[in-house]
Amino acid sequence: MLELVKNKKPQKVLDKVKFKTIDEGDCIQMLHMGSFDKEDETFKIMDTFAKNKGLKRKSKVHKEIYLSDFRKMPESKLKTVLRFTTEP
Repeated sequence: MLELVKNKKPQKVLDKVKFKTIDEGDCIQMLHMGSFDKEDETFKIMDTFAKNKGLKRKSKVHKEIYLSDFRKMPESKLKTVLRFTTEP
């Protein structure tokens, strides 16, 4: 994919891109749709799911993967993957 992007839209910064594997352990993740201000509602659903499975969050640290460009999309159509690590 990197070579494809380099050929389509060459930019010097692409030569600095590196890929690596990160082992986060067991996680729960969910697609959040809508305003960033309402992510806490999605986290509550995730926390309830974890509790029902006998799991708990390792910490309040979490990952957010933005699938939509907030500059180009209406707030209601924003998509963000939310993820946190778990332990028994």
